[in-house]
Amino acid sequence: MGIIVRVVILAAVVFYVIAMYNNLVNSRNRVHNGFSQIDVQLTRRYDLIPNLIEAVKGYMSHERGTLEAVITARNAAAAGLKKAAADPTDAEAMKALSAAEASLGGTLGRLFALAEAYPDLKASQNMQQFQEELTSTENKVAFARQAFNDAVMGYNNACQNFPGNLLANNFGFKTAEFLEIEQAEKRAVPKVSFN
Repeated sequence: MGIIVRVVILAAVVFYVIAMYNNLVNSRNRVHNGFSQIDVQLTRRYDLIPNLIEAVKGYMSHERGTLEAVITARNAAAAGLKKAAADPTDAEAMKALSAAEASLGGTLGRLFALAEAYPDLKASQNMQQFQEELTSTENKVAFARQAFNDAVMGYNNACQNFPGNLLANNFGFKTAEFLEIEQAEKRAVPKVSFN
């Protein structure tokens, strides 16, 4: 009778360990899937930017520095996306992508601010269409980023909670980094004047 109890306990422990391992694998796969959704939306945005530059180039020919800065930031962000897509659990790649996206957002913001000074450009159907498509894509990126970050939180919890952390450490599961795309205007302190 004692042997049967030991075998049952051992079998229960083995099945529990297998279930924990499978949970870690499933959680990591959700992170990869979540990042693939971000990849699709960011790639769409990167593909829109050269068309946007072409649309504004004729109007803003003497703003060449801004146009070049947007293209440079776009290329840096695309390279960061490619590196992060190779391993979405790589914290350094995710931080580099976050920084590149913040830089791209800043340069696009400057481009749109400069475009305000050109009434013909503001009224251009192409410019309005690109702004609308970029806004739509930004909303999709935000939604995909939220889903990705939720998957990262679930995966990190599986890696860090006991006893899963013992299994994660022994099988090379490392925690993932959240994707934070900083926008300076969201962090800026509003100016209040009572004059």
